Amino acid sequence: MKFSSSPVDGRPPTNRSEVASGDLPRPMHLESPVRGLARVGEFLEMIKVGHTLFALPFAIGATVLAAGGWPSVLQLLQISLAVIFARTAAMAFNRYIDRAIDAENPRTQNRSLPSGALTPQFVLLIVFFSSAAFIATAASIGPYLAWLSPVALVVILGYSVTKRVTSLCHLALGAALALAPIGAWVAIRGTLGAAVMFWTAGFDIMYSALDDEFDRARGLKSIPVRWGIPRALRIAMGFHFLMVVLLVIFGVRLELGEVYFGTLAGVAAVLTYEHRLVQPDDLARVNQAFFFWNIVISIALMVAMIVEASSAIDSIGTIETESHDR
Repeated sequence: MKFSSSPVDGRPPTNRSEVASGDLPRPMHLESPVRGLARVGEFLEMIKVGHTLFALPFAIGATVLAAGGWPSVLQLLQISLAVIFARTAAMAFNRYIDRAIDAENPRTQNRSLPSGALTPQFVLLIVFFSSAAFIATAASIGPYLAWLSPVALVVILGYSVTKRVTSLCHLALGAALALAPIGAWVAIRGTLGAAVMFWTAGFDIMYSALDDEFDRARGLKSIPVRWGIPRALRIAMGFHFLMVVLLVIFGVRLELGEVYFGTLAGVAAVLTYEHRLVQPDDLARVNQAFFFWNIVISIALMVAMIVEASSAIDSIGTIETESHDR
């Protein structure tokens, strides 16, 4: 009997040469998980999951201070999920609404939607799911947050359209990120949220300088487009100065101690270093200033707030013990 030298559709190979040829189709039960994992990886890259470290530490730090110490595990989980769902909705909506612009911009042509790695329908589904999950998580924390969460969504999603209408779009992004600590502690007197807003707006101005030429040609708005890169970088520096001032006011009002103010001095030094990295005629290190050093700032301030809250609890416990002994 003579065997065929090539596989026939729908049946297994009939001789060793077919197996050795390497041109057999991969089994479907192996292809599906691989495609699924690739799509998950593409999705996580699209929403820049690592950038969650900008907002989440501020939310956790505010929660610890608001609770006067460590809140329950459930409260931390609820607040963390709310931040993650809100940010996922915002990033997915931004990528969806900017897909045509990203396809034209050489810097962003390889993003998930322009490259075809993800479909617009899939990304829009993520927006709706994440928005619903954010509202549900907020409602589980308290009924008042259920009413406020749609308002927060309008701010968070609204940022994506602001660069089409105003040069102050960076402050809109800052306001969206500022909702993390404000939502974690609605009664925090507002200064921490305002500090986060100016911090975010400042580094977003620096980041948007990378697209200055493209944005001008496309008719998009930003502070670099409106006032030029040199002046925009000075405005960013002014915003970061306001951030430090507001954080000083925040620490004074809450009577925080040496750990907090020492960390704040370090943060001011890091911000100064960031602005030395990025010059009007040299934007090559914007990504380093934007990503790495801002995550350092966020985590450092979170740790400082947690340490201060823990110290306050220890002091209260010591006073109560001494009063009881008397």
